Amino acid sequence: MQHYDLMVVGGGPGGYVAAIRAAQLGFKTALVEKQHLGGVCLNWGCIPTKALLHGANVAHTIKAAEHLGFTVDNLSFDINKLVKHSRSVADKLSQGIAYLMKKNGVVVIDGTASLADKYRLDVSHNGVVTEYKADNIILATGARARNLPTIKIDGQRVWGAREAMTPTALPRRLLVIGAGAIGVEFASLYNDLGCDVTLVEALPRIVPVEDADISALAEKAFKQRGIKVHTSTLVKALDTSGADTIAHLETASGAQTVAVDQVILAVGITGNIENLGLEQLSVATEANFIKTDAFGKTNLAGLYAIGDVAGAPWLAHKASHEAVICVEKIAGVEDVKPLNKQRVPGCTYCRPQIASVGLTEAQAIAAGHSVNVGRFNLNANGKSLAINEGDGLVKTLFDANTGELLGAHMIGAEVTEQIQGFVIAQQLEATEHELAHTIFAHPTVSESMHESVLDSLGLAIHQ
Repeated sequence: MQHYDLMVVGGGPGGYVAAIRAAQLGFKTALVEKQHLGGVCLNWGCIPTKALLHGANVAHTIKAAEHLGFTVDNLSFDINKLVKHSRSVADKLSQGIAYLMKKNGVVVIDGTASLADKYRLDVSHNGVVTEYKADNIILATGARARNLPTIKIDGQRVWGAREAMTPTALPRRLLVIGAGAIGVEFASLYNDLGCDVTLVEALPRIVPVEDADISALAEKAFKQRGIKVHTSTLVKALDTSGADTIAHLETASGAQTVAVDQVILAVGITGNIENLGLEQLSVATEANFIKTDAFGKTNLAGLYAIGDVAGAPWLAHKASHEAVICVEKIAGVEDVKPLNKQRVPGCTYCRPQIASVGLTEAQAIAAGHSVNVGRFNLNANGKSLAINEGDGLVKTLFDANTGELLGAHMIGAEVTEQIQGFVIAQQLEATEHELAHTIFAHPTVSESMHESVLDSLGLAIHQ
């Protein structure tokens, strides 16, 4: 039986980072992956969707070209070429991870792993089961799209994310069920590519985890683009018996139907905890995710879980950070700090983009903070107007007594590239006064971040 110091199950952004860090710390390390290095994020999530959304942004730019003096004639579009670009990016990065495994001396084992006993894994590949022993086992098996009781992904009329990323043709009419990050990204993508999009959300607002002001602006922007938005609405059933798919909606004002050609189901995810042998070893789970402590340790000695399978927030960068923390704790590295979930930034790549970190205004007030709120609209920012992207808002929240940055919430062009400034400020425990005295370059969209901070102090210059 082969023996390793540490084995990782799952090669996504949590698993492969854990394997690399373990190897760097001198562990004899192996990684078990059943399909693609890079996991869902690289192969079917974060990266390929951004390649598709880049295409959608190009489409938007072309539509707005006349405003800047350009006339575009004889325009054509091939969805298959855009999908091919998206897949080639994913393939290239997956190959890059294989190189990193080899470079760091991590043994990659093809197959499906399950816990045979404490400190033991069985790996099945092509009908052959191989036993392994490891002093430490990290589960990083990720998560998958969740179905509804009466609506399930079938790959035909109802797509999940994978089918939505690899269409062979564009639907004329599209229904997106679920207005979280995944749902609004697909709604935005397909709308920019020319589809008639209806977006349905059961909760009272779209992107419901975001600050209420940001959600309201996102909904307004979507409606201005022609996306039909239904909040506080349930899809009770889909009738697929005819040529059209008929969605039966239940709203506060009553029942209605919508006829579409295609449906995308984006109502959240569920952890991949099945067939891992967790039950026979009494590994604690909750709501289909593995329970861990602040360093990824489960209730079973030598067993750890990180990333999506270990619960929210379900973000690739959270998984990678968690991986390093978990491995360094195992290795006995001094002064390893647990993950602070309030400092994990969230980014949504719809148009306009959404980015945030920390508490929303409602959460800050509920937590007992006296809050200084700063706001700055992008339509007063010179760079935003110059690039014809003046719609948006930067909202900052500070503790009125200590000056602590409690949260930052942004909507607008390229805010996903700017949120890191507020994340760094939180990590360094910068106060609103220190941020107010920080110089921001001109002309940049990021000046809006500075103006929002100034506004929280009643010192805004440009509004």
